[in-house]
Amino acid sequence: MEKEVIFGQTLEKIRKKAKEEGGVIAPEEVARAFASFSLDEDQLTMIHEYLRKRGIGIGRPADPEEVLDAEEREYLKRYLREVSKAGRLGENEREALMLSAMAGKREAIERLIADYLPQVADIARLYARQGVTMEDLVGEGNVALVSGMEMLGALEEAGEAQRMLVGKIMDAMDRLVAEHALAGVIGKQAAERVNRIADAAKELSDALGRKVTVQELSGESGISGEEIQEALRLSGGKIEEIEDGDGRGKQGF
Repeated sequence: MEKEVIFGQTLEKIRKKAKEEGGVIAPEEVARAFASFSLDEDQLTMIHEYLRKRGIGIGRPADPEEVLDAEEREYLKRYLREVSKAGRLGENEREALMLSAMAGKREAIERLIADYLPQVADIARLYARQGVTMEDLVGEGNVALVSGMEMLGALEEAGEAQRMLVGKIMDAMDRLVAEHALAGVIGKQAAERVNRIADAAKELSDALGRKVTVQELSGESGISGEEIQEALRLSGGKIEEIEDGDGRGKQGF
């Protein structure tokens, strides 16, 4: 089990490092990271495939056509058409504006936001196929971008400011993906609890030949009354073998 945990942590470190480097990682770097696991070529290929499905290019940038579905590509096309009207800044112009923004110049901040909006879409591609819509990723990234712009005054160098902004955008998308994953786990666990209680209620109901009360089910099954009440709430009262006051519902969840 410990080895599996370390493997997962190593995989996450590789994925994060690749994101920080524009969504690309060298195959040699992947091999070095997993050297202690003594993986064969087929196993390394599986890791490469896992990374590609999450928008990480192995040795070269991932092909957006392979990562995004048609709906996501269409959304990004519309988004980029809208936010690219101001045109992209040159490197020297961006640095000069960054210094002005760090000094609190509002016009510089607004122009930089416009310049970074397309980059938010580029970063969002790295989080494709992780359960969160591209629109939500971009929206969260844009909020983080605007928030980061308000923090520029605390920094001293333009390069540092650029890294901070990209970091905030990525952190925001990381949190969104993690929250979505956690919600999925919690939802699955809740459904399993409801079904377990529904099964126990049906068994007792069949034995008694009638619906059962929360107290009866709790006493027979050892499941707390609070947990049974919570299962009724989560299912909308749809465990028909339990008297819930309305007599509503049907078995299962």
